[in-house]
Amino acid sequence: MEARLLSARPAHLEAAVAALAFLDDRADRIQALIDIAGRYRDVPAEVATRPFEVARHVPGCESEAYVWALPRQDGTLDFHIAVENPQGVTARALAVLLVEGASGAPLASVMAIDAEIVHEVFGSELSIGKTMGLTGIVEAVRGLAAEHALEARAT
Repeated sequence: MEARLLSARPAHLEAAVAALAFLDDRADRIQALIDIAGRYRDVPAEVATRPFEVARHVPGCESEAYVWALPRQDGTLDFHIAVENPQGVTARALAVLLVEGASGAPLASVMAIDAEIVHEVFGSELSIGKTMGLTGIVEAVRGLAAEHALEARAT
């Protein structure tokens, strides 16, 4: 919690998580997440083509996720997340939330996205394996933002 006081998560992502929090009915939340997952789009060919680089693979993700970040001229990043399992609805929903919420956001706010977001979005009903995989996607996004911030400071 202290990290959020210093640097908040990206505003667009925070708004999406807050909107989901208003859905008290489990069926409504599940439908909302399915709808979000329906917005998932494959990674553009100019970013990456199959077979994807092993270095971009998210370890432990049951849905076979891969993460990239491309720099924008303003110093922020465009995130791209491939979810190879077409049945990976939770991974695809999280990918959409992260891509839409973190792309173009200040790097400090992207680095403030913590693993707690998985619980906030999906609740505590996920299996340990699924939770670990989704957390891995979050950590990959955070890691790329941190890596880019370090590179920017070095130049």
